[in-house]
Order: sequence, then C-alpha cells, then structure tokens
Amino acid sequence: MRELTKGANVALADLSDDAGSVIASLSWSSTTGDGDADVSVLLLDGGGKVRSDSDFFYYNNPAAADGSVQLLGKTPTDGGSEDRIGLDLTAVPPDVERLVVTASRYGGSRFGELDDLRMTVADRTGEVLLGFSIADAGVESAFIFGELYRRGAEWKYRAVGQGYETGLAGLATDFGIDVDDEGENDGEDGAAAGEAADRAAASPGAQDEPPTGEAGPPPPGAPEPAPVPRQPVREAGSPVSGNAGTEPAAAPPRRARGPRTAKKKVTLPAVVKKSLAENDAWKAARLFPAPTLKSDREREVRATSVLLSVMAQVPEFGRRLTAAFGAPAGRMETFTEVSLPHGDTPKRPDGVIRVERAGKLWTALVETKTNGNVLRSEQVQNYMDIAARRGYEAVITLSNDVALEGSPLVDVKTDGRRKHKVALRHLSWAEVAHQAHMLIRHEGVGNAAHAWLLQELLHYLQHENSGCHGFQNMGPSWVPVRNGIDTETLCQGDARAVEVVESWERLIRQVCLRLGGELGRKTLPVQRAQRGTTPQSRRAALADRLCEEGRLTAELRVEDSPGVITIVADLRTGKLRTSVEIPAPEGAYPLTSAKRLMRQLADAPADLHVETLLDGRSGPRGTLERLRPEPGDMLPGDGSRITGFRLSLFKGMGVSRGNAESGFIRSVDDAVDRFHAHVIAHLPQADRRAARRSQEPAREGEQGAVQETGPAASTTPDARVPA
Repeated sequence: MRELTKGANVALADLSDDAGSVIASLSWSSTTGDGDADVSVLLLDGGGKVRSDSDFFYYNNPAAADGSVQLLGKTPTDGGSEDRIGLDLTAVPPDVERLVVTASRYGGSRFGELDDLRMTVADRTGEVLLGFSIADAGVESAFIFGELYRRGAEWKYRAVGQGYETGLAGLATDFGIDVDDEGENDGEDGAAAGEAADRAAASPGAQDEPPTGEAGPPPPGAPEPAPVPRQPVREAGSPVSGNAGTEPAAAPPRRARGPRTAKKKVTLPAVVKKSLAENDAWKAARLFPAPTLKSDREREVRATSVLLSVMAQVPEFGRRLTAAFGAPAGRMETFTEVSLPHGDTPKRPDGVIRVERAGKLWTALVETKTNGNVLRSEQVQNYMDIAARRGYEAVITLSNDVALEGSPLVDVKTDGRRKHKVALRHLSWAEVAHQAHMLIRHEGVGNAAHAWLLQELLHYLQHENSGCHGFQNMGPSWVPVRNGIDTETLCQGDARAVEVVESWERLIRQVCLRLGGELGRKTLPVQRAQRGTTPQSRRAALADRLCEEGRLTAELRVEDSPGVITIVADLRTGKLRTSVEIPAPEGAYPLTSAKRLMRQLADAPADLHVETLLDGRSGPRGTLERLRPEPGDMLPGDGSRITGFRLSLFKGMGVSRGNAESGFIRSVDDAVDRFHAHVIAHLPQADRRAARRSQEPAREGEQGAVQETGPAASTTPDARVPA
C-alpha cells in the first residue's frame, strides 16, 4: 500500500494492473464511538465545475445511471465507521475530468471532534492500493478528502485534505452547485426558485503541490499549470484566491433556478391491503413457493435461483449487491448449477453472475449455504482456484453468517504468483433482506413490477422453510460458557468466551441491518475502543469482562434517535436490559424536566424503569407506573443537578443458542423491537436530518420520491431530499 501525504499524487496504474474499478473508503473514529459524517462525490468538467446539479451524489442520490459512482453505505469499524464508494472509472463520461470525494458533518459538528480521518482506495479485489490520513482537522464541517483525475489516458489520485468551515453548502457552491437560500421554502408545488451563486475562480480541489510538480488537471489541450498554494479555509461568501498578488475573480450574476418536478419511484406501503380472501385460512399465491422444501440441498438450490433471478431482473437491486464487489453497471445475467472442469472431477458452484459493459465481462462464482450450514474451506478453495484459472473476478459466499473484521468465515490460500487476482467476498442473507427492504419501503425502484419482485423475494426469505433467516446460532461454545458463568468456573483467557463474543457481535450487526431496513435509517453498532486497538485484542478484552462480570454488552445508534441504545445480556440473572440515556433540557427547572418526560412517555409501558442521572452518580429510580402520579419523586432530595435520565426495559432471556421461540437470538430481537417501538419512538427525535438538509445543495428537477399505492400516486411523506 502506498501511503500519501497532503498534496501528493500517484497513478493508479502504477499500483494495480486492474484499476478500472476501485472502492474509495472514508473512515473516522472516536473514543466514545460517537460521531458521524456523510460522504458525497462530485463530477467536474475541465473547468472545475459540475456539468449540472445531477453530477452531485450524496445520501439521497446515491448512484449514477451509468454506474460510474455508487455510494455503498457505512460499515462499522472499531471505534467508528467506514463509508465506501464504488467508482467505475471506465464508465466515467469523457467530458468529466475529476471525481472529488468529500464528507460533511451537520448540526454544528466539526471534523476536529473525530479521530483517524482517513481515505483509502482499493482495487476490485479489495486490496488496498493507497491511503491518506488527515491529521490537522479542526473547525471544518466539510472536507475534500481526495480526488481522482485524468492525466491523458490514465487515472491518478491526489491527496487533497482541504476543509471548509461553511460545510457542504460552501463546498458545493465552489464547484457550481445551486444552493437554496437559507429560510426559503419551495412550497407544496415545488415551484419556488431559490437563488444561488456560482464561483468562477479556480476550484479548490486542484490546489496542491504534488511531488511531480503537477497541479490540477488542465482543460483538454492546455499545458499543465504551475503549482499554486492550497486555499485556506474560508467563509462561503469570501472570494477564492489563487497565487499571492492575484485579484479575486468576480462572481457571475446570481441566477434563478427553474421549477422542480417530481421524480417518480415506486415504493410499497407499510400497511398491507385488505385481502379479498373469504377467510384467513386462504393463502395468497406466491411467485417463489417455499412450503415443499425439505432438504438443505433443495433450500440452497432454490434460494440461489430465487436471489440471482431477482438480481438480474431488478437492476437497482442487482447493482446494489454487486457494486461493492467491483462489478460494473451493465447488463446482468445469472445462472445456476453450472458445471466447471476441475481436475478429474468437475465442480458445480451454486451460481454464476455475469455482467457485460462495453464488450467486457465481469464474472463471479456464487457458493450458497442455508440454515446453520457453514462454509467449507476446501470447497471455497476449489472455487477460488477455478476462478483464477478461468479469469473470473470474484467468488461470492452467501450464508446466514455475518462477516466480522479480523475474523474470516473461511480460510483460503491465494497464489501470489498468479497475475490475475480473485476477490473473495461474503454476503449474509440478512444484508440481502436489508437491501431489498430499503429499496421497496424507503428509496423506491423503477417500476411496480420490480417492487413486486422484491416483495416476493422478501416473503420467500422470511418463510420458515427457506433457511435464509440470517444469523441464528450462537455456536457450540454458547452452552458451555453459560454453564461456566453459572457455576463460576469460567476463567479469563478461555477461547470459548471469545467465540461467544464474536457471535454476540454478529447478532448485533444483524439487529442493526434488520432495524435499519424497517425504519429506513442508518443503524450501526457503536464500538468503543482505544486508538490502535485491533479487533482481536478488543474481543479478547470483552471476553475477559464476560468471564468476570457474566454480561454481554452492546450499543447501537439509530439515525435521528435521541441517544444510543444499550443492550445488556446478563447471563447470571437471565435478564435482557435495553436502555437509553437522554440529557435533561438545559435551563429547565428539575420538576419541569420530570413532568415533560412523563408527558413524552404517556404511551410507554408501565414497567419502564426511569432512573435520574446526577453529576457522576445515579439518583432516584422507579417504574413509570409509580412515577406517573408523582413526577416529583424523580428529583434528588439533596438538590443535586440533574444531568439526564436513563430509561430501561427488562425482559427474560432465551436459554437455547438458536433462533427458536425460546432462543436467545429471538429474545434479543424482541427486546430491541419492543424498546424502540414503545420507548424510542415516543421521544423527541434528534433533528439531525433537517440540519443536514439545511446545508445541502438543491437538486434541480427533483422534488422527491413518489409512493405509488395504486393507480394514483401520492407524495412520500419522507422524501429524503433537501428541503
């Protein structure tokens, strides 16, 4: 891996023989596990400006129609998160000279509050080619991490590391994006036009001094300009400066933006339509029937065929699942039960994916497991060898297990002497269901037939006979560890405790996928770790705590929620505790805060435990049933300052290791669902989305998604576009 400093650049072809498709990753961390940012990508022409507002990609416009850019979403890392972007450089339009990769914070947050700001670029196999770390972040609320630009026929990467105090709005305006004037309302018809200013001076991403003496890419046919100094952080209204002594360029006249029009996408209503059946015993006809499945082999064959066929027929879905593996956007065909030669005995992978773009093929083998069946190293190794010999780009494993950083699901050996590299990637059935849920419930797909196909896929995956229910087994170490904790014979350093901690982490990640898909919000586990801690050492420390305290603890953050949800599984008492800490309103009288909380929790369960938090200690506590008539009982008798409240629900813990009705996994799912639906949903939501929208560029010609529930379409309540 090539480590770059600010202003340095490198040709991607010097780092990899196959850099036509790359994955750019932006990451950050904090010791508290808090902190988030949104990534975005801008496509710039030779003049350093976007060709139109459609060249700006962010959370509500995550993919380019030509497949050149796709935001792949966040994955949790130790102490933070990583946001990945798929970039197919072979599909970038010829009049685009640069791809600028940025991130922004919102709600008054600054990048100086985060640690380990870093950007990496990996090839399609996942091998990291280069890295760039930003160490001087301070008051900036937006950053240009880096840019990929053309130099002749090749692509190069430049480490930029330039920040903006004015956030995403200031950054985007410099590149020619229309930005809504603050406080202006488009109205219901979306026809009000907001004024915006474009900068005519040099764009900021090109200002660095690479070791080779290059500056930003010049217009076609022009000589390369001399190096210019990096721009300082500036206010949005200040001029853009170039070399010392030059006059700032005058801004062009402000121009009004034309009316917006609705962009129709189909989503499905959350409420199921009333059935026309005579009675509840009638079962609806299904495209993918599951009740007749009896053997694991039948389940694997059916599940593979169902998934691959829907991927080929619903482009948005197929692209979303394969873009992270380096696949281009193009015509996709899928196959099952393909026989491929391998020594004396042909091998039959469960499926094959082939994507064609501009006469070039991207291919992958698929190995599927259902129920609790595990991937076998020997079998996957054979497919890796076949893929390497036949020029396949990837081997994709698909099972109910959830992959963890630093804990591979299957061990394979790679022949480093082979010029052609094969990527080994993993998908969990939970992630497949999550992506389908996000598309048909929240983001929308191209037409009603695609939405129906995804709904049928989800119904199949959720059927008890499909074997595709996600992570559903805590592993063979679960019962011995529970018994060891019960008899106080489990010692620190026991490898079985580490296995239980890994299973617990897989379960929490699956809970996040499921809950995030249902809510349509980013939901990630919070992992608190010291800087430099490896995943293995962190899990070993958690395993030692499990042996000592007998508890498994996890935290997860739901976007726009007022606090972090904490889940504690006490193996000694057999109780699950889900809780959240909310701060007390600043400047309010203690009794006023207590009464306000009681009003907010008017519909919460009577057995909800409420605990008053004081400076460095706990205060009065009680159930909601007892405290509702007398909110004053929540106040400390000594007059100590109230800092917040802790809300908790308790539930009995399942005893078996699996996902049966009496199982531990089912009890965790039920506890999180009940807590979010009956407690979190009634609390005032942190309006971070509105704060983020206030600094986002407006997208011309796009008002929002449209939810079609029948012949007539109605506007989706949560359009997820800038206001």
